[in-house]
Amino acid sequence: MTVPLLDLKAQYHALKAELDAAVLDVIERQHFILGPDVERLERMTEEYLGVRHALGVSSGTDALLLALMALGVGPGDEVIVPTFSFFATAGVVSRLNARPVLVDIDPKTWNIDPAGVAAAITERTKAIIPVHLFGQSADMDALMAVAAERGVPVIEDAAQAIGTQYRDGQRVGGIGFAGCFSFFPSKNLGGFGDGGLLTTNDSDYYQRARIMRMHGEKTRYHHMVVGGNFRLDALQAAVLAVKLPYLPSWSAARRKNAELYNRLFTEAGLSTGTGVQHYSNGNQVLTPVAAHGDSGHADHHIFNQYVIRSERRDELKSWLESKGVGTAVYYPIPFHQQECFADLGYSIGDFPNAECAANEVLALPIYPELTNDQIEYVVQAIADFFQTKHP
Repeated sequence: MTVPLLDLKAQYHALKAELDAAVLDVIERQHFILGPDVERLERMTEEYLGVRHALGVSSGTDALLLALMALGVGPGDEVIVPTFSFFATAGVVSRLNARPVLVDIDPKTWNIDPAGVAAAITERTKAIIPVHLFGQSADMDALMAVAAERGVPVIEDAAQAIGTQYRDGQRVGGIGFAGCFSFFPSKNLGGFGDGGLLTTNDSDYYQRARIMRMHGEKTRYHHMVVGGNFRLDALQAAVLAVKLPYLPSWSAARRKNAELYNRLFTEAGLSTGTGVQHYSNGNQVLTPVAAHGDSGHADHHIFNQYVIRSERRDELKSWLESKGVGTAVYYPIPFHQQECFADLGYSIGDFPNAECAANEVLALPIYPELTNDQIEYVVQAIADFFQTKHP
């Protein structure tokens, strides 16, 4: 059996008629940049996310970049970010000639540690960027309390977490001052290329970001500020507008798949449960923890990725590949170990939780169309690995 890490064709074929019609409609009208398709998606996402303003942009990275530009982040400023995330989280800070201030992660959720954030704030801190990693919200109560005490805006990196609820009725991206989303094809809500979204409840900030999205142009050829080309294509907006109504059912399917993984790992004697985050007798893998979940809101974790931990990660990854199972490592090198950030002055050992995660994390297939037989095959392959390689 072959089990790919992600099967985008399965999703496309299920919606082929709707998606093809939407794309052909844009082509027929020949309106490709911004316009009514983008505006429609913006209104749809405002309603879905429960935010006052949503701005379609060219990518998740550009959403982060624009969010900081609209705050006026620049040389001499500091922005606090986790050291364990996708590169863009810290990269956009450096692109503005500001300093990424790195913080370790919580060892259970892999999200930024609020205590570390509190300790890292200085008079030069211009923003805090928590990442809702793998589809689970960071500890926003603690982070917002720290931010409010010091008067620092929170920019949520929700690139992997569209639809995630921190508490019942409150989705990420509308908790902090602004939220940033990605529509990269592999995301829970993915386009046919790059795309992103910037959200906020602050109308003045929204207007500034909206102007900066198109080179700082307030009216044709009149530029208030220096912005960039951060426009969302109409084709992407049309595709995403078709897909958005299906997102709740896709998130539910991912959650169901995660629950099956958890049960099968426990039944196979590979894990002692999702609440245990240390290796013990027979505990060969650690399954993900849903820290903020309760019966009040099902979307507490939307599993953009289902990530286990193993002390034998690299060997296990190779074994699974030989068995036809797709996997990925998100992320093998924390920011403080990246060559481009060497001048920040951090050293190996400064962020032990992030370093441990980088050495042990392994993402397994979790996409909505995954079958029970495929999940059972993945778990059996992992069981076979430990019986064969490490009895």
